[in-house]
Amino acid sequence: MSTTKYPKNPILIVDDEESILLSIDTILQLGGMNNVVTCNDSRQVMSLVEKIQPETILLDLNMPHVNGEDILDKVSAQHPEIPVIIITGRIDADTAVTCIKSGAFDYIVKPVDENRLLASVKKSMQYRELHQENQVLKKQLTGEQEGHLEAFIQIITNSPKMLMIFNYAASIAVTSQPVLIRGETGTGKELIARAIHNLSGLPGEFVAINVAGLDDNVFSDTLFGHVKGAFTGAESDRSGLIERAAEGTLFLDEIGDLNAGSQIKLLRLLQEKEYMPIGQDEHRKSSARIIASTHVDLWDLQNRDLFRQDLHYRLRTHRIMLPPLRDRKEDLGLLASHFAREASATLDRAAPQFPKELLPLLNTYNFPGNIRELQAMVFDAIAQNSNGMLPLTTFRAHIARTRQLEQNQNNHHTTTTLPFTFADPLPTIKEATRMLIEEALQRAENNQSIAASMLGISQQALSKRLKSWEKN
Repeated sequence: MSTTKYPKNPILIVDDEESILLSIDTILQLGGMNNVVTCNDSRQVMSLVEKIQPETILLDLNMPHVNGEDILDKVSAQHPEIPVIIITGRIDADTAVTCIKSGAFDYIVKPVDENRLLASVKKSMQYRELHQENQVLKKQLTGEQEGHLEAFIQIITNSPKMLMIFNYAASIAVTSQPVLIRGETGTGKELIARAIHNLSGLPGEFVAINVAGLDDNVFSDTLFGHVKGAFTGAESDRSGLIERAAEGTLFLDEIGDLNAGSQIKLLRLLQEKEYMPIGQDEHRKSSARIIASTHVDLWDLQNRDLFRQDLHYRLRTHRIMLPPLRDRKEDLGLLASHFAREASATLDRAAPQFPKELLPLLNTYNFPGNIRELQAMVFDAIAQNSNGMLPLTTFRAHIARTRQLEQNQNNHHTTTTLPFTFADPLPTIKEATRMLIEEALQRAENNQSIAASMLGISQQALSKRLKSWEKN
């Protein structure tokens, strides 16, 4: 049973009337577009756009709080790559012309014609795809891609997503504006930050600090330093990391965990380029560029009043979103080989061979710990290797433990929202079982042992069921 979302980025529908949202959503679903997000509060649109990066926006004009024309202006200015289709009850030509001049991709009048809507959405998706291809082609033709790839040599990848990130990172490296890098733990945020620093041409150091868990006093002392006598034990002046990173880059890891008091001080540093060591009355100027990273959604923290809006906007002048390993599985072979060579060198052993079942097995796993988790898995397997062949049992045991932990957590956090959508009419138990087994075999590249482990049954039980199907 396929759970593939189409399009890859969601289509965002914005309208204050629930009936309209439901109607348009239904049309899109029937047209094969099952990745849809709806919004009935115009005040949430821009934060939602930042969060989900929609493929296309279907936007009503007449809404309370923020009208559609204002939203169109903001999207056109901040995200010109996202097509906006206006859907409204207004039928006057002047409004249509104004919207098109403001950057709207198309203009559809209610009541919405199903064929007209689907055709417009498909054209908008083609437009965005063409826009992205043109951007990549432009970078390739200008030689930009070849000129900076050496700065990313520590990042092992052949993923088109990562190569596009490299291009963007290189284009912003020479600016002095802050960069916000978001991604799950283990996706390589610090490696990207180091590459940006290396490409920037800044003569100063790259200085990194994890700010998670630092209270306000420790944060201030660590970043800004102190003067002699500032507090008990301050027997001499001590410079902070800001001074150490002068004319260089200060990398603040896990910025989402920064407490409220420290957020105010960091905001002043970004706004005024000034800071004050503890115990000193005069400000000092900073020449360090700030790059921050987080594994959490700052929009969510901002909406819950846990992260300052003004600081968020200052940090995210440039934004990079790193994909998790499960979204770049084409890199699994490269990464596993690289980590195997590293581990073999560390343990002073010959590099082992990979069993043919290894990559199909890894492809069935989602890697919640991302690249670091894969690295640890390979190192553990190399340490246990004794016959020149990487043992599959180590990988299978790790995957089984993780899946059991996830299952235990799901049992403790029950929810009424199902992780998949049922067909209508419902399949029978026999039909659903067959579809599930076929999907598992497809993902496991017809390896019955791997498919059985995904399904939580023994290989013998799976083999028995398959043989019974052959007889019928």
